Amino acid sequence: MKVFDSKNEKQTFELGKLLGALLKKKDTVALYGDLGAGKTVFVKGLAAGMGICEDITSPTFAFVNEYRYENVLLYHFDLYRTDTADEVIDIGFYDYFTDDAVCVIEWADKAEELLPNNCIRVYISSDLSKGENCRRIEIVRT
Repeated sequence: MKVFDSKNEKQTFELGKLLGALLKKKDTVALYGDLGAGKTVFVKGLAAGMGICEDITSPTFAFVNEYRYENVLLYHFDLYRTDTADEVIDIGFYDYFTDDAVCVIEWADKAEELLPNNCIRVYISSDLSKGENCRRIEIVRT
C-alpha cells in the first residue's frame, strides 16, 4: 500500500499520470471515493500517463468510454448510476476485460464482487485538515 497527499487537482492528475505510465494490458484499476473526490481527474492523469491525448470525460450516462493509444485500449467505466451488480453485468461489463485493454472503474464499490482479484485499488478522500482541495490517495495492489 502506498499513501500520497495531493494538495490540488494538478497533483492528483500527476499521480494518476505516474500510475498510468506503469500500467500494462489486462490491468484493472478500481477507484473509490465520494462525489467530487477527484476520481475523474485521476483518470485523466492516468490516461495521459498511458500516452492518450484525447479529452477524457466521465462516462456517467454512457457507463463506459473507450480510448486507444497505439495497441492498448483504455475502458473508462463510471458506475455511479448503477444500483446492482446484475445491472453492471447487463451493460456488458465482462466483455471489456480483454487481453489488449486496461479497465478503469469509477464507483467500483458498486461492482465489488465483479472485480478481478488482482486489481489496483485507488481510494481518494478529502483531507480537509490539510486544506480545502487536499486529498489523501491510497493505492493498493491486491
